[in-house]
Amino acid sequence: MRPDPYRVWLSEIMLQQTTVVTVAPYFDRFVARWPTVSALAVASLDEVLHQWQGMGYYARARNLHACAKVVAERYGGRFPDNVAGLRALPGIGDYTAAAIAAIAFDRQEAAVDGNVERVVARLFAVHDAMPAAKPRLRVLARELVPEARAGDFAQAMMDLGATICTPRRPRCVLCPWREACAARAGGFAEDLPARTEKPERPLRHGVVFWLTREDGAVLLRRREEKGLLGGMIEVPSTPWREREWKTGEALESAPASVEWTPLPGTVRHGFTHFPLALTILAGRTETPPGGIWARPEQFKDHALPTLTKKVIKHALSVLGSGASLRA
Repeated sequence: MRPDPYRVWLSEIMLQQTTVVTVAPYFDRFVARWPTVSALAVASLDEVLHQWQGMGYYARARNLHACAKVVAERYGGRFPDNVAGLRALPGIGDYTAAAIAAIAFDRQEAAVDGNVERVVARLFAVHDAMPAAKPRLRVLARELVPEARAGDFAQAMMDLGATICTPRRPRCVLCPWREACAARAGGFAEDLPARTEKPERPLRHGVVFWLTREDGAVLLRRREEKGLLGGMIEVPSTPWREREWKTGEALESAPASVEWTPLPGTVRHGFTHFPLALTILAGRTETPPGGIWARPEQFKDHALPTLTKKVIKHALSVLGSGASLRA
């Protein structure tokens, strides 16, 4: 019996840039709450983001929700059974489309992720550096896919790369392809795939505005739907940039004209493409502006990314509150 396309799709989206150990409890919670793609489609984006919080790369959650709505509304809750149809859905790229087509529908497609790229690069001794080697590796991977049981083959290739043909110290003695592997024969398996040196990631800076009102509630806001952490709830801040902010220019982004006091310390966070350093200015207002106001015990009711939780934890520790941030 073939796997449920909904579960295959959900797992593949979650596993992008995230380990199986991290994904497993999220996957279980999603399936328990939304057992079908149609059920997920009628959920609000806030609900989806709230369940996703802590897993990062929130564009995946927004695309997950958008894709569910398209599948439910346009396809009657049934995923297309071919790469072209799947590729046209929000958030589904070449790899994910091939993986769903192969695993859920047994299509003769090559699902080429990082693990598979490594296996193929070593098997055929492809010395071209990544990412330039990707097109050639995809072609070679397609040539390996059998006509029957393509889904089983796709999962076997992923598992081979994840457990045996590992980046360091590959366990070649256990590999079923050890006799055919050109890199093993040449003694350079651990050197492949070759990679170009990554450019230095520039540090970015921002200033956060911790604004409270008389009842202790803190002003929050929703980020724009597009972009990094899109649609998530955060404490208002300046834009993030490579140049440090002077207090005067930072205050142009402040949510209210009040007396702002800098808090000691810096909140640091790492994104894929850059590290971020945030300083915090604290203020109090008697004429609260519009927006989302929440007391510390209510923070758990909002979809907060890890960065925002770090900001809140730092501010509360400095200001003397021990409120929990657990979701």
